[in-house]
Amino acid sequence: MQSMNSGTLCSRNVYLRILRKKRCYADMTLVIKLLFVRPRTLHVSRELRQQLMDQRRSQVALTDVRFLCSSGRWRPAQAASFCSSSEDGKPRPSMLKHLRSKIQSTGPISVSEYMKEVLTNPVTGYYVRKNMLGADGDFITSPEISQVFGELLGVWIISEWMGAGRPKRLQLVELGPGKGSLASDILRVFSQLQSVVGGASVSVHLVEVSPVLSRLQAETLTGNRSEEASSEDDPVYRRGETEGGVSVSWYRRLEDVPAAFSIFVAHEFFDALPVHKFQRTEKGWREVLVDIDPADPDRLRFVMAPTPTLASSTLVQAEERRDHVEVCAEGGVIVQQLARRIQEEGGAALIADYGHDGTKTDTFRGFKGHRLHDVLLAPGSADLTADVDFSFLRRMAGGGVACLGPVSQRSFLRNMGIDARMQVLLRNCSDPSVRKQLISSYDMLTNPAKMGERFQFFSLLHRARLAAPKTPEGLKLEKKSPAPLPVAGFTELSLS
Repeated sequence: MQSMNSGTLCSRNVYLRILRKKRCYADMTLVIKLLFVRPRTLHVSRELRQQLMDQRRSQVALTDVRFLCSSGRWRPAQAASFCSSSEDGKPRPSMLKHLRSKIQSTGPISVSEYMKEVLTNPVTGYYVRKNMLGADGDFITSPEISQVFGELLGVWIISEWMGAGRPKRLQLVELGPGKGSLASDILRVFSQLQSVVGGASVSVHLVEVSPVLSRLQAETLTGNRSEEASSEDDPVYRRGETEGGVSVSWYRRLEDVPAAFSIFVAHEFFDALPVHKFQRTEKGWREVLVDIDPADPDRLRFVMAPTPTLASSTLVQAEERRDHVEVCAEGGVIVQQLARRIQEEGGAALIADYGHDGTKTDTFRGFKGHRLHDVLLAPGSADLTADVDFSFLRRMAGGGVACLGPVSQRSFLRNMGIDARMQVLLRNCSDPSVRKQLISSYDMLTNPAKMGERFQFFSLLHRARLAAPKTPEGLKLEKKSPAPLPVAGFTELSLS
């Protein structure tokens, strides 16, 4: 998280004239005007460090992978197709020993099981034992680059809450909240819009498995106003309160979050969930597995199952045309949970991640120190990730909810008015270093060669949200039925 430099302040101004030509955006226009019409202060993040240029998800040239397989034997895959051949660093003994013991007992394990062990093992998992975010970690996320990102997501949340009829209870539920900077930026928008959301009971619910990150989140959001649960069996393992009196609760599982109208936010969450990898062969689909290298027991290698596995028989679609497929079964389950909750309790989900719409093949990769890292080298020392297949999430969501996107981060943020917001900030900031920061952060977030096109936004909405407004009985004001209200961020906006 980039800490806020309170020594440099810029006044807020009217957010230009967003959506003036689109009467259907009246509610969102009101939100934006209320947020920026009165002079306020903007805390500008510290100068972006050079590591930002080594962004976590650097563009990687990916090609389809071809395997050779013979029945009845484990055959090694072409390792270079999956990861770099870098030899730097030594495997972490504890994690490697654990994986080796597991493979020796059960045979080669799936890539999904490998990812799950490496990332979330309760003893030596990557997410459990270290703070991986920020300039000193392995990657930096959009909320740490610019608080404007979180501000615009806060406006989107309030817009959807208003579009749902302003329910009296609003739960902000974030999956994998990092250091808590995104939730902090969103809550700041809420506090500045008390005249709009003041009538709602707002609470924050964080789904986080990392003890290290949960403590950082508590420090960011509540300061010293939080405490851990006395019992490990308590589904709420930490409780706290923000300075403004908003309650914050921490959970390890989504299903433990109370049922109520909720806006779910998942920013760089789904790309860290484990994926199964499958390869098309002359004998049908075969699952890619992880095995011990017989030539070096301190190294791991990819192999291919000689016969179909349960996963390869059930997770690959019959109409699949790609030769290599990654399927995130756990992500599908979570999306189904989100869809069911939205359908039953109301609300929306906003998913932002590196991903594609069912077009990419081999995207499994590792990152360490902001650079690509061999996924099988030194397990537990680097972040593992795979691009999100939004076509799979859409299919898993089912017909009970409406799905929008994916749209690029560049399009989403511009539709939310980031260009106008940056113009206002630049016009009111005379400090050359601050202007440089603003321009650099804007470029990182929206440049197609950086995060602008690689990052995608996807949303789940209650179907009633897209239904055309009902015309009052007895009135015949127009011949045609009113059009459904567009959803902010996913519809191109006009500035006048």
